[in-house]
Amino acid sequence: MVVVTEPGATEKQIEEIIRVLHEHGFDVHRSTGVRQTVLGAIGVQPDFDHRQIQLLPGVAEVIRITDPYKLASRAFQKEGTVVKVGSAEIGGHDVVIMAGPCSVESEKQIFAIAEHVAKSGARVLRGGAFKPRTSPYSFQGLGEEGLKLLRSAADAFGLKVITEVMDRSQIGLVERYSDVLQVGARNMQNFTFLKELGKASKPVMLKRGLSATIEEWLMSAEYILSGGNMQVILCERGIRTFETATRNTMDIGAIPVIKKKSHLPIVADPSHGIGIRDKVIPMARAAVAAGADGLLIEVHNDPDHAKSDGAQSLFPDQFSEMMAEVRIIAQAIGRRVP
Repeated sequence: MVVVTEPGATEKQIEEIIRVLHEHGFDVHRSTGVRQTVLGAIGVQPDFDHRQIQLLPGVAEVIRITDPYKLASRAFQKEGTVVKVGSAEIGGHDVVIMAGPCSVESEKQIFAIAEHVAKSGARVLRGGAFKPRTSPYSFQGLGEEGLKLLRSAADAFGLKVITEVMDRSQIGLVERYSDVLQVGARNMQNFTFLKELGKASKPVMLKRGLSATIEEWLMSAEYILSGGNMQVILCERGIRTFETATRNTMDIGAIPVIKKKSHLPIVADPSHGIGIRDKVIPMARAAVAAGADGLLIEVHNDPDHAKSDGAQSLFPDQFSEMMAEVRIIAQAIGRRVP
């Protein structure tokens, strides 16, 4: 942390600033200029609020130069984390594709979709058994029956499973059927829930909140990591802005920013990020080009009659088209889509 004093700050004020910094456990290096003094405060104090210094007489500016998240930072771990999901390695050389319907609706539906996405090259089957919906009258999912169908369909076609867990009471149940636990955007800052996921034995995919900054997103990941679960995957799924032409605003720029700041793998969910079927494939291409370690794609064999999010779900033949295109892009940047 760097503390810059106001022009004309008195020696007594500067000494008081230094005293307070020492009191909080910082080592202080002083550099005195013609009009201002700069104090370098060295030390890691996780619970320190820099506003305590900002309010002191004589302080012009306080600049934080270290990230508040520690375990998620590149400073903690230089090499990128690779999360293994069966034979798939998220964060490795391959771009891992996860695909399936928004909601598990029936045995016939989930088996038909699983067969197609597996043949096209997906490694993980996605699908919701518990659905957090804006309206309490909308389809809420099949619950444990949906989990069983998801597991059976994945096993039948050699896929792994990712599905959403909505609260602490569901963690044990979802862990029995799923290979990756997904945390939805609405729960990104449910810190009590995230602490419990830190004790989970399965990898956790943490979706970005609707209005979350990148720092807030990484701080949420820190809750899971600090609980002992180092198998965390980040997912960019679009943020809410003033734009109304799309469901959300897909922040492609977050992908290279995360790659610079954090060692955690990041995947992109263009289905939620854009929310309109004919724009999902272009955003999927862009995400791979930007360096995403994977894609989370909604696919439905009859999206016009889907019980949730049919408008953003690809038809099976569109998914095959997308796979062919992202393979070319991945190869161009030195990666591979199996």
